[in-house]
Amino acid sequence: MLGFDPTNAEANTGSTTSFNPVPDDFQVRFWGVRGNIPTPGVETTRFGGNTSCVEVVVAGQRLIFDGGTGLRLLGKYLRPRSPVSAHIFFTHTHWDRIQGFPFFMPAFVEGNQFSIYGAVGPNGASIKQRLCDQMLIPNFPVPLQAMQASLQFHDISAGSIIPIDGVTVETISLNRPHGALGYRIAWDGHSVVYATDTDHESGALDQGLLYLAHEADVLIYDAFYTEHIYKGDQGAEHRPAMWQAGIELAIAANVKKVVLFHHDPEHDDQFLEQVEKDIQQQFPNVLLAREGMTIPLVKTQGKSD
Repeated sequence: MLGFDPTNAEANTGSTTSFNPVPDDFQVRFWGVRGNIPTPGVETTRFGGNTSCVEVVVAGQRLIFDGGTGLRLLGKYLRPRSPVSAHIFFTHTHWDRIQGFPFFMPAFVEGNQFSIYGAVGPNGASIKQRLCDQMLIPNFPVPLQAMQASLQFHDISAGSIIPIDGVTVETISLNRPHGALGYRIAWDGHSVVYATDTDHESGALDQGLLYLAHEADVLIYDAFYTEHIYKGDQGAEHRPAMWQAGIELAIAANVKKVVLFHHDPEHDDQFLEQVEKDIQQQFPNVLLAREGMTIPLVKTQGKSD
């Protein structure tokens, strides 16, 4: 049984409350929860329409995972708080993970500092090269070189362990045809695992993910496909729904909390609410990610989020 109380997840969509790094805090906030393409509109207001971006503030550090269009919102929040420093980690460079980076306004402000991490691509391109390429004419009018903040790029790979002032970020390779990284953020006996865009085989647990997620406080897991869609209407390959595989993994790894993430752009609020309701009939301690949702792992007593 997963030890998760859903009342500890606070939906703060549109909130302007403080979310600044505090030495004794460990919190997660979702700025974008969609896969593939942004989905603005009245049918997605409750879950949100921005693509993948998750912020972790831990031990006085700000860590950002993926730079989908949610990164633009995070940048808007950070802009008046300059000077800003953060570490930005990319799982891979499909469009929904990088399309917010050219619109991340704090990167254009001199005095801000960002360390940027990602794997070398299948074609040998570094994370810097891949971010640069999407900002070249005719794709984008402003080149990466126009960013006036201090940008330090780091090529990492599966098995990398990155120490950041007492915080440890560990990586594995996810089960993805063109490659993607999964991350575990650990500090002071607490941990968050970010594992999205990962495929799975029927009847088999991903041993790498099982290792990464072992006794994590929070597992953020890909739930793009529902069971019906993943199997296919034409009797295609039978596999469990991605959310089901994530929950099976979480139980085996003794994870405390599960947040399902990276929602299909075809799934509106009504559909996702029904999926969540169906899941919670069997697993009442699992929830779907919503834009603006905050999850505190360790929170300074008496301080607002």
